[in-house]
Amino acid sequence: MNTDNLSINLATVRQQWTLREAVEGCARAGITAIDPWRDQVEATGRDEAARIIKDHGMRVTGYCRGGMFPAPDAAKRDAAIDDNMRAIDEAAAIGAECLVLVCGGLPQGSRDIAGARAMVRDGLAAILPHARAQNVPLAIEPLHPMYAADRACVSTLRHALDLCDALGDGVGVAIDTYHVWWDPELEAQIARAGDRILAHHICDWLVPTRDMLLDRGMMGDGVIDFPRIRRWITAAGYRGTQEVEIFSAADWWKRPGDEVLRTCIERFNSVC
Repeated sequence: MNTDNLSINLATVRQQWTLREAVEGCARAGITAIDPWRDQVEATGRDEAARIIKDHGMRVTGYCRGGMFPAPDAAKRDAAIDDNMRAIDEAAAIGAECLVLVCGGLPQGSRDIAGARAMVRDGLAAILPHARAQNVPLAIEPLHPMYAADRACVSTLRHALDLCDALGDGVGVAIDTYHVWWDPELEAQIARAGDRILAHHICDWLVPTRDMLLDRGMMGDGVIDFPRIRRWITAAGYRGTQEVEIFSAADWWKRPGDEVLRTCIERFNSVC
């Protein structure tokens, strides 16, 4: 089956495999693009991870993740910025095409979502010069509103693009179908995004969803209209990969990694 323009976010097989095993598994399956997570790279070692990726000829469509800017005091906000600087350096070292940003929710004890959003804007502005110097675009990923309090106070593509407008070159968006499929403005905002679309993530919304974080579905098992959203993204000018990113504690993380990848390929071809 065709694996052109298919990427695997390595969270999809994080419970089955190390980074090396995941890269080898993707290579066996004929998949040539991945998106690793920082903890996977750290466990392997940055230089060794870069070597493994290069030796297997893998394209790195993104690096997960930076962000988490809001914090209750200046010292913790500075620490978050420093951590994002390191994430940029790691992304550059492994040849990532962008650093995906989950921007962060409310600081502990806060009810000030406007203040949290201001911290996100300021954090992005603080790291952007280093990202530009390292040639690592920043991909803001809006998350479903159910995560606004603890993970991402940037909940819509409109908000993410407003931040891009304010910050300028070097910032774009990661469009994850799981997080934005419900948005009545989605088609218009994808068209607005244009060449600022840096990544397109796919997995399905299950009914019912049993866990807010760890119950994402394989494409075709839920309610998302993947072809329609892909048409909109293609019309906006994006020609990059569709990146499968599935967090599934009760299902896909319990299956053999090779089976998961085979299913990803089959659904990519039949559903997406």
